[in-house]
Amino acid sequence: MPIAPAPPRLTRPDGATIAYHKTAGKSPGVVFCGGFKSDMTGTKATALEAACQAAGRAYLRFDYFGHGQSSGTFADGTVGRWAADAVAVLDELTRGPQVIVGSSMGGWIMLLAALARPERVAGLVGVAPAADFTERLMWQNLSPAVKETLQRDGVWHRPSQYSTDPYPITLRLIEEGRQHLLLDRPIAIDCPVRLLHGMADPDVPWQHSLSLIAALQSSDVTLTLVKAGDHRLSEPADIARLAATVEDLCRQVAA
Repeated sequence: MPIAPAPPRLTRPDGATIAYHKTAGKSPGVVFCGGFKSDMTGTKATALEAACQAAGRAYLRFDYFGHGQSSGTFADGTVGRWAADAVAVLDELTRGPQVIVGSSMGGWIMLLAALARPERVAGLVGVAPAADFTERLMWQNLSPAVKETLQRDGVWHRPSQYSTDPYPITLRLIEEGRQHLLLDRPIAIDCPVRLLHGMADPDVPWQHSLSLIAALQSSDVTLTLVKAGDHRLSEPADIARLAATVEDLCRQVAA
């Protein structure tokens, strides 16, 4: 089996490198922001790339610091660092208006990027968007014993159903995340927003998307609930729904 060529890399000011794959095409382009501990080779990232290529649309997928083929150690990453990566690829690797697609944690990242570059972001598509997850979905649900471990050791190794290895959750991740919380006040985003959420999601309850809708300033926001959908929403029907949602939004904002 042939070895895939190494992806191009964007060098950040501190010397870190962000791996990415970019496809040229028409505007608006699409940028995919993956989830916590996910990478750009995932099902949604690559399937959406194929859909954009078929539509002749520009597309970009990338790995955050400490994820996938980018440099850095995962445990050294924070929400702010990953959001800065998203803004950097938006600034340096894309041109013109973009629709950002964010999966899980990527839903938080896309919101932070839209707030940082409102003139560049024409629309948002969130898949089980996990805004404020470090606080609302993590810290607030941790047992006293786990919180004590974090305070004492600075890290807790969380078991994951998506990997044989536990995820390192650092106290720094939690504390730095508090600088980027969005759901406790109006979110000054005015572009169209489309949300997709599985009602059988065990990680990010679908009601979390209702909290996001309530906070968003935009009036053009819709939520599609998938009754049997899980967190990943990566089944063929889910992927088809995502691709159609993204392309419909791209056509809307291009009109």
